[in-house]
Amino acid sequence: MTEELASISLVGVYSATAVYTIAFIAFTLDLAKRTAERSATVANPYVSASASASVGGGTAVLERTGTTVDAPAGRSKWVRIAMSLTVLGWLLHIAATVLRGIAAERVPWANMFEFSLTATAIIVGVFLGVQFWQDLRYLGAYLLGFVVLALGIATVNFYVDVAPLVPALQSAWLVIHVFVAALATGFLALGAGLSVMQILQARREASGKGARFLGTLPDAHRLEMLAYRLIVVGFVFWTFTLIAGAIWAERAWGRYWGWDTKEVWTFIIWTLFAGYIHARATRGWRGTRSSWLAIIGFAAIVFNFTVVNLFFKGLHAYSGL
Repeated sequence: MTEELASISLVGVYSATAVYTIAFIAFTLDLAKRTAERSATVANPYVSASASASVGGGTAVLERTGTTVDAPAGRSKWVRIAMSLTVLGWLLHIAATVLRGIAAERVPWANMFEFSLTATAIIVGVFLGVQFWQDLRYLGAYLLGFVVLALGIATVNFYVDVAPLVPALQSAWLVIHVFVAALATGFLALGAGLSVMQILQARREASGKGARFLGTLPDAHRLEMLAYRLIVVGFVFWTFTLIAGAIWAERAWGRYWGWDTKEVWTFIIWTLFAGYIHARATRGWRGTRSSWLAIIGFAAIVFNFTVVNLFFKGLHAYSGL
């Protein structure tokens, strides 16, 4: 029964990845449509934009000889298809994760494959959830591209059969520590995506040159503000991750801090984002400078999970976490 559930779970992973891939293509086509229609608007001297765009790419109203039309600000058929497919893929993704947990009779994040499976599900869940706060659908291509790549690599390179936990992982802190770390990663991933958009938008505003679809997005200042708010939430969760990890380490190994490689990199990541928040409070570090720091911080998270796990030895090596 265990092997059967694990096999069904794997089919769910394949299915979710396939649906996410199609959604990624749809999000990309939406950006292409924005680019094409924006180019047509700029090329027509009789069309002037009236800024009624809501935060995150709401509808922009264009006036032409008394007639109003909708610009492609997140309402094209492609973005609707993409969002519907993202929800479908996420449901398949959650089902695959739950089945893996049932098959293992524990939480499904005890090794690199399982953590990749669960973390990417949480990242997509965060992306869908924040839509009720702000319309960030223009980040869909970036986010799903990352998720599809992560799921593909994890399934091909890190898949392992269901196995019982080693003694050190048999703790309630496994549930708390790892889940909160994945939740933090979701918010920080979105913050990094917005930071990339901020850099591109700032360059476009300064030079007048850049991808046309950027003209349908919020200005650089607004993108930075949205990134900052998401990163602050992610930073709070990451702080809890660091504290929870220290408590768990004391229970498992009899010390709160031992300079293990994974512990050091978790602290480095915390320091980078603490530096981001502090630097942004200094006026000279707002804008592109702070955005680069946010991107570096998220790159450190990816480095921590990939390079550190694979090439650095430490007390966390048995779990891949």
